[in-house]
Amino acid sequence: MLPISSLPQLLKTILAWLQRAFDATTTWVTQLSWWKFFLFAALALIAGSILQDELFSSSPDEEVVIKSHKRSSKGSGETNILIDDTGIHFNPRNSKNRRTSAADVASDAAEADAQANAVPPEPPEPPAAPAKPSYPVTTNASGEEVHIELPPQIGEELSNAIEEAVDDAAEQKVSRYHQQASTWFKSFVSLLVLALFAMKALVGGKKRAEAETVTANEAAERESMQRQLSEAKMQMMQAQVEPHFLFNTLASVEHLIQVDPPRAAKMQRSLIQYLRAVLPQMRDNALITNLGREADMVQAYLNLLKMRMEERLTVDFQIPDGLRSAAFPPMMLQSMVENAIKHGLEVKPEGGTLRIVAEVAHSKLRVTVTDDGLGFGVVPSDGTGLGLPTIRERLKLLHGDQGSLTITPNQPSGVCAVIEVPYQLSK
Repeated sequence: MLPISSLPQLLKTILAWLQRAFDATTTWVTQLSWWKFFLFAALALIAGSILQDELFSSSPDEEVVIKSHKRSSKGSGETNILIDDTGIHFNPRNSKNRRTSAADVASDAAEADAQANAVPPEPPEPPAAPAKPSYPVTTNASGEEVHIELPPQIGEELSNAIEEAVDDAAEQKVSRYHQQASTWFKSFVSLLVLALFAMKALVGGKKRAEAETVTANEAAERESMQRQLSEAKMQMMQAQVEPHFLFNTLASVEHLIQVDPPRAAKMQRSLIQYLRAVLPQMRDNALITNLGREADMVQAYLNLLKMRMEERLTVDFQIPDGLRSAAFPPMMLQSMVENAIKHGLEVKPEGGTLRIVAEVAHSKLRVTVTDDGLGFGVVPSDGTGLGLPTIRERLKLLHGDQGSLTITPNQPSGVCAVIEVPYQLSK
């Protein structure tokens, strides 16, 4: 026997186990769709009906066993009245609630026999003295047993009638027990299905909302991490490109100071203009800017390159003033122009033409950067190869399927890069 001090701990353990079972059942029911739940309920009711028929229906074999048991118990020493071919044996010592004497029993037996062998009534005769029982009654000396002699046919019929009555009573009792157990089992299965339905209807909404909240939070965290990773890749790429470009530009300024001071001063002013455009962009680290700001930064960058490449670079800049306020991701136009210069025009001895065009098509802002340089793959690249994949990742994070980057060959030579984003005004 458990001590009283351990009962609270046992109750806590049982309650915790019930809580876990309830949560597990609720989670399982919630994850089921409605049609699967109704299918499960139908199968549960069918299985319950089959078990009900198998467990709580009395078979003929059971009825035979019950009858045999009842008949065999009549011959045991526990009975007070025994009927056989010789008559009725009555033991008054074993009866605690004896209501009739031996003479009464004999009288009842005589009356039953008279009714069985009744004949049509005759005219009434003068009253006579009461008749004594026609069947002999024998009582032993100690008064422990009374024997009433009956004809064999009467004793057998009486014995069969009593046995049938006892068998019927036993069958009715067993039938009532089976019917009650069957009703309780059917009610239990129905209440179980009803409880699961209420659990899915009432608690399922809360569980689904919690699961959706957790999923949304995980997706938001994953998207934020991917965006941070993409921005980190872009900043790393800029960190690799900007020093190289600045060092080359400063070297050109230093050389021009000695040979052509006016031209050096002009390049210096273009460098200052470029730094004024690009440094705020790098400090803000904003996800969305406007196309006008990006165009100014690219224009300053191309002015510097124009002074370095001179006649080898021709720029065709077609960005309407009405599209300068359109929202556009930062540094993407700069990256596309740098790729066109570095991989296409700068390595080409005679140079070429760079064309930048912005337009709106099908509710999307389309910015196209085209060059007629050598194209991809002609000159081996010494970069990291992260430029184009990073731009695609950023477009997917910012605009999903609405943003895209398409790279196609240009005719007769060069590359055509197209960036498409949803057309909207920047905030």
